[in-house]
Amino acid sequence: MKSTLTDEQKQNLLIDLLRQHMLGELTQGQLLKYLRKQFLGISQGEFADQVGVSRRTLTDIELDKGHPAQTIINKVFEPFGVKSSLAPIEPHVACYLLVGKTPS
Repeated sequence: MKSTLTDEQKQNLLIDLLRQHMLGELTQGQLLKYLRKQFLGISQGEFADQVGVSRRTLTDIELDKGHPAQTIINKVFEPFGVKSSLAPIEPHVACYLLVGKTPS
């Protein structure tokens, strides 16, 4: 089932999902799975073929298993205009970066 989201809806959703990820509310695997399904509306097999990784590798990433190489992570997030980079471990630091203040 292909996604029916408009470009603006996709952009707003991406921003919200990235915020959730930075705050530790969403894992990298959950983020990727949600993006694959909601943005593209395609199966793991189709997406794996598109980005040039095995379906098994994609499954492991979506289940947060193993430690895939940085190049693989960047490869699977590239279709969404996202690349992996340094992110704060502590949610209060991420909150500060996102909104300019620490949570109360």
